[in-house]
Amino acid sequence: MIKNIALVAHDARKSELINWVRFNAGSMKDCTLYCTGTTGRLVGQALEEALGEDVPQVNKLLSGPLGGDAQIGAMIAEGKIDMLVFFCDNLIMQGHQNDVMSLVRLASLYNIPFATNRSTADFIISSPLYSDSEYERIIPNCIETYKNRKV
Repeated sequence: MIKNIALVAHDARKSELINWVRFNAGSMKDCTLYCTGTTGRLVGQALEEALGEDVPQVNKLLSGPLGGDAQIGAMIAEGKIDMLVFFCDNLIMQGHQNDVMSLVRLASLYNIPFATNRSTADFIISSPLYSDSEYERIIPNCIETYKNRKV
């Protein structure tokens, strides 16, 4: 079951993410949200407009380039994030491109649902597994193997 969602968007795609949040507000009302910088403020406003008083908790982290992406990456590694929605601007190189790529790597490594566009985000949030209390994410064996490797 998805309970903790990280939402991130580069400036050129913030309005797209906010529209997605408004459209899916009802599906996120029982979740805890973690957002970088300005995205967090905009997500909070969009949810208030869509849901009124029944708004999920929105935790605002640092701006992505100032460490917010790294904060979310650490939360993924600690098992505190169940889903990542990151609408990234692929038309320009970001100053914090290494942090962006780190999120992609960690989401893949820790086997969390990860969307970089609206279509994928829609498929994830509309999946029966999204709200299935029986569903448990499988942590790949390679993580334990790596932790216990002999050097």
